[in-house]
Amino acid sequence: MVRIVGVDLPDNKRADIALTYIYGIGRTNVEILLNSAQIDPSKRAHDFTDEDVSRLSKSLENFVVEGDLRQQIMSNIKRMREIQSYRGIRHARKLPSRGQRTKSNARTRRGKRMTIGAMKKDDRAKVEVQQKPAGK
Repeated sequence: MVRIVGVDLPDNKRADIALTYIYGIGRTNVEILLNSAQIDPSKRAHDFTDEDVSRLSKSLENFVVEGDLRQQIMSNIKRMREIQSYRGIRHARKLPSRGQRTKSNARTRRGKRMTIGAMKKDDRAKVEVQQKPAGK
């Protein structure tokens, strides 16, 4: 198993797909990376030689990947929260920050639906039974 920048690349995948397992490297960056390292994109990850791995590691130094990228993103979000920009406020309230509608969607970000004003008949009946005194 090939290990680059602390990430184990899957053995049986092609080089152009296997390198996308590295956080911060997408399909467009893979082309640039493989061209600079002079590696065939159709070559399988388990066929990489030590020289190929070292060339890939050397050309990856031009990219911000993995832990550094995650840290950079978190510091950007923290900065936006501190200056109280619109996006920072949306991040702080755990709401979508890129203009998506929230009236009917955004369940993954906002969580399970909670009814505010209206109650179902069954729920209202349970509450009324609990509020009535037992002796009267």
